[in-house]
Amino acid sequence: LQTGKMRYVRVSRFKGKVLVDIREFCVDKEGDMKLGRKGITLSAEQWNWLKEIIPHIDAAVKIF
Repeated sequence: LQTGKMRYVRVSRFKGKVLVDIREFCVDKEGDMKLGRKGITLSAEQWNWLKEIIPHIDAAVKIF
């Protein structure tokens, strides 16, 4: 899922574990998209925890 010009959310599996990547991509010299350095990879457990605390984050954002 594209979330910005070169930012994507991607669900993948690595060594049997489900991962959620929120990451910037870059284009190499050949024109292929490659994972960039900027981003975060969350386990399914971390992703579920983040979803649970979204209301608290939203409340904090409203204060600012």
